[in-house]
Amino acid sequence: MKKTLLTFALAVACLGASAQSQPAPVAPAKAPAAAAGYAEMLGATVADLMKTGDPAALKAVADRLERAAAVAPADWLPRYYQAYALTINAFQSQEDADAKDKTLDRAEAALAQARQLKGDASEMLVLQAYLYQARLRVAPMARGQQYSELVDEAVAQAQALNPNNPRAYLILANNLYYTPAEYGGGPATAKPLYEKALALFAAEKPATPLSPAWGQARAASALATINGATASK
Repeated sequence: MKKTLLTFALAVACLGASAQSQPAPVAPAKAPAAAAGYAEMLGATVADLMKTGDPAALKAVADRLERAAAVAPADWLPRYYQAYALTINAFQSQEDADAKDKTLDRAEAALAQARQLKGDASEMLVLQAYLYQARLRVAPMARGQQYSELVDEAVAQAQALNPNNPRAYLILANNLYYTPAEYGGGPATAKPLYEKALALFAAEKPATPLSPAWGQARAASALATINGATASK
């Protein structure tokens, strides 16, 4: 079983407070410009996040999102994307286990703040499941069973809140894909879930341009790999 958990953890890795001050008075005429400037800044930062897998770039984006959160402390999205950036960093980084755990501690803190700001509960749970996978990868032999179960629980809760969340199906499909067939997993078992995720991605209509929408390319790539392997047999 330990060997299986190690294999699963290594395979998963291949998926790819600032100080407060009293704000200066702002004239009413300036408020729309300030809001527009924030949306533009956050949009550019999220765009940069979605096109990189470089650990240093991910840390830099996370720092930019920290500043965005200071500009709009009532908005949950900067903290959500900060947690996402730090989670991806933990998968991609070549740092030691302690350093990765510290990065994931930052991700956990950011995600907790996003929850306090009443962000989308289903999206929070999916990202929590992804963060659990990163924790597992740091120490697969010691954490495999605990975090595998936590991933499944978080995904199930996300699906209960929003059965049409494609990212919940993506995370579940990834779990099954890298679980050996003798334990109920494997590509053939994961394939219908990738197909379900892609169908939901196609139908998805994010509430805003900055609402979580990541994962479609990953689902498509995984499904293409499965189909290619099947065709080559």
